[in-house]
Amino acid sequence: QVQLVESGGGLVQAGGSLRLSCAASVRTGSMYFQAWFRQAPGKEREFVAACTWSGADTYYADSVKGRFTISRDNAKNMVYLQMNSLKSEDTAVYYCAAKLVGDTFSSRYDYAYWGQGTQVTVSS
Repeated sequence: QVQLVESGGGLVQAGGSLRLSCAASVRTGSMYFQAWFRQAPGKEREFVAACTWSGADTYYADSVKGRFTISRDNAKNMVYLQMNSLKSEDTAVYYCAAKLVGDTFSSRYDYAYWGQGTQVTVSS
């Protein structure tokens, strides 16, 4: 019912910026939460940011607060992650995710729909 495709990853120097995009295809229903997660080699997939369908409510992991911004363009069925002041520890594969029901959003197990991921590499 939901397909997600990420783009925008790449190689960037520490202190630089990237903007990730996630295109969503919703065949039935709508998404209440959309989120970004990331997974570094040897690490668990971790929560980065989430927003409600309206985009009015946003949530961030402490590690990215003040540096990353999640936003939506509902007319295009897109969600974005603007990443500024990137650090080497931000290096990971970034995934967008979506859920249709429920009121929790910060665990990977909350989400039933996932994109294939886009690599972000930050050089120091």
